Amino acid sequence: MIDMNNRDDLEESEAQLKERSKIFRSKMVICLFTGFASGLPFFLLIQLLPAWLESEGISIAAIGALSLTQFPYIGKFLWAPFMDRFSPLGLGRRRDWMVISQTSLLLLIITLGFCSPKWDLALISIISLTIALFSATQDIALDAFRRELLSDNELGLGNSIHINAFRLAGLVPGSLSLILSHYLDWESVFIITALFMLPAIILTIVVKEPMTIDAEAKVLIIKEPKDPNLINFNLKNIISKPFTEFINRNGVKSALLILLFIFLYKLGDSMATALATPFYLQMGYSRIDIGLIAKNASLWPSVFGALIGGALMIKIGINRALWLFGFVQLFSIFGFIWLSINGPFTTIARDELILLAIVISFEALGVGLGTAAFVAFIAKTTNPLYTATQFALFTSIAAIPRTLINATTGFMVEFLGWTTFFGLCTVLAIPGILLLYKVAPWHDKSE
Repeated sequence: MIDMNNRDDLEESEAQLKERSKIFRSKMVICLFTGFASGLPFFLLIQLLPAWLESEGISIAAIGALSLTQFPYIGKFLWAPFMDRFSPLGLGRRRDWMVISQTSLLLLIITLGFCSPKWDLALISIISLTIALFSATQDIALDAFRRELLSDNELGLGNSIHINAFRLAGLVPGSLSLILSHYLDWESVFIITALFMLPAIILTIVVKEPMTIDAEAKVLIIKEPKDPNLINFNLKNIISKPFTEFINRNGVKSALLILLFIFLYKLGDSMATALATPFYLQMGYSRIDIGLIAKNASLWPSVFGALIGGALMIKIGINRALWLFGFVQLFSIFGFIWLSINGPFTTIARDELILLAIVISFEALGVGLGTAAFVAFIAKTTNPLYTATQFALFTSIAAIPRTLINATTGFMVEFLGWTTFFGLCTVLAIPGILLLYKVAPWHDKSE
């Protein structure tokens, strides 16, 4: 006979499994939306904006220098501690900043389209800087929200989905908007692009604030004390605690190596992709060619990367994924070298379109996989008590090459030429991989 108690336990266990499965799926859907919301303004700045300026006759050096408007991605750790503690709207300390930044981004992107690159370049720079400011603020909140939402064993898949959704978001400014610019005026293009922020705003309002992982975090949230000395003391803790905790937990030497690795791991591919759209245009491709090819060539490698990358990180761990995906990321730069040697093309035929598709698809796969493992590593390195601040610190360091060094890429291209420039990017991608011996060894028993 079947023991009724055992049967009840079995039914309860099955119910719990179904509930956990439902929660897991909902978490992954949320990661999909967070990735898309994060990627849209970012790719608008690095894909659509350069294409717009290049089509209006702005020099490649000036376009490259405009990367300096992305400075907020570097400095976001400066205001992240306050986002870790304050909730201005009452929705929750993550959702408040998400909805503020997302609404601001929608309005700013629309405003950008009503400017003229020839006459309003200074104003475009200011608006781009403000877009980067709110985009960086959104990233702080989204990264913290996702880290608090996911358990440790969900970080690999969750961050893989986030990163690949981030990459898929690039299809809007990097593909759809370029195609639309062939048929519509730029004002309409930017309005349509901005409206893709609406799903993120709706999701932010609908979802619940994640539970704080450690109860101590609740103690650290300031409730506006009246004593000025207490305010100063709390502000000191807010700013210093996340940084000292990271150093004390890892030791000074290991902490510095981790920060150096974060700086170098994405350096090569970040430089290589900084001027990708102007590069394609100078190789002879039209905006509609780039848009149509990017739509198809980026989509499937990104989907494949999401499935394979997430599954592999669960199977082999984050450390080994950093090794494998890092080499794929490195070899993807050779596609740009190959294209630069064969181009520029006077006429674009079927073979030239296939060549562009191969370069874009391999770049989407390599960068997507490498970034997925990289962000999972960053998430694992943070302490749940200081999620927003430490996550912002690490991603700020990772953004330094993309902002400061990439600002010189236009001058590098004018001096070196495209082929030599991409060769330099390949060389600069190697040190980050070599640092894996120290910060993420292949045979790490904790993995």
